[in-house]
Amino acid sequence: MSRRRVSIFGATGSIGQNTIDLIARDLDHYEVVALTGASNIALLAKDAIRLNAKIAITAHDHLLSNLQEELKDSPVKAAAGQAALTEAASRPVDWVMSAIIGSAGLQPGLKALEQGATLALANKESLVCAGELILQTANENSAKILPVDSEHSAIFQGLVGEDIAAVERIIITASGGAFRDWPINELANATLAQASAHPNWDMGQRITIDSASMFNKAMEVIETHEYFDVRAGQIEVLVHPESMIHALVGFNDGALMAHVGPPDMRHAIGYALHWPERQVLPVERLDLAKIGSFTFRAPDELRWPALRLAREVMARGGLAGAVFNAAKESALDGFIAGALKFTEMSEVVEETLTVVDNNGGHIDDTMTLDNVLHIDHLARENAHQIIKQRAG
Repeated sequence: MSRRRVSIFGATGSIGQNTIDLIARDLDHYEVVALTGASNIALLAKDAIRLNAKIAITAHDHLLSNLQEELKDSPVKAAAGQAALTEAASRPVDWVMSAIIGSAGLQPGLKALEQGATLALANKESLVCAGELILQTANENSAKILPVDSEHSAIFQGLVGEDIAAVERIIITASGGAFRDWPINELANATLAQASAHPNWDMGQRITIDSASMFNKAMEVIETHEYFDVRAGQIEVLVHPESMIHALVGFNDGALMAHVGPPDMRHAIGYALHWPERQVLPVERLDLAKIGSFTFRAPDELRWPALRLAREVMARGGLAGAVFNAAKESALDGFIAGALKFTEMSEVVEETLTVVDNNGGHIDDTMTLDNVLHIDHLARENAHQIIKQRAG
């Protein structure tokens, strides 16, 4: 039996590392074509050698010599930069993990779809910024997109064998992040270290902060709207501190289908890797009697204004999602750099949406890759200016 050809974009992040963990356990069945990463050159090279990848690519041109040095005694080729990422994504494979963080993951994902590959999509920014373009590209090339976010994987699994027309509502859950129980009036003083500590999940710093601000959930609401083609009003968010029910699908007969599992990304990754079959995965088996109970509560939008902004973005349509994402990434950079307070991130995003729209920001332009990249650049320029003004 021939081995499946796979590539992993964003191999050094938490999603990429969990993907590698699963593939390395069964390497006889996989031919690894490309691994990509950013600045963790030692890890990228180590995994590329371990998986016998054809090529390893760093996104940073200036780190090419470092990568070449790490790979000098191996047959793995080294490359760097955006052109190399695009070339790697153009290589024929059967399955691609798209786990590059941020809008940088959009172009490689599109290239993979153009080759007809199955795209395991962990890069939520692709659907938020350019959902119509991503889905159209998949359709034109008979490619399949499989969701890897735990929530969207749960929805996808809940819809197997079901008619989407029978769905009344979709409920995605949120842990609430680091500050779910903080007094609201103390959030402005939250430190970077406090925002970077997640109570349930072991994730990278940026997504952990996005969890605390609920921007990750706002993005997932938009993703749900785009991927499953459901109305914004059908999508609900519940705070579920245990992080074991990942999503629920509600049908027109009143039934709720819940997906329950441990907070381990290898489940969603493994489901996408083996789809349409299920395979044994090295994840915890839940003891429900020991757990005892699950708790839920409605999210407070004074605490998490990102959820309100997501609804406004969906109502606005067009390229508003690209503005939202670019402003969110810029505001997060500002918080990490100490230029913004925790609570100012949502204020910067809201102000950027308003400024870009009011200043002829082309939010209503046709959704093409060039237009998405243009408005992404425009939104970042405006967000950076707003942050600079706030920093004084």
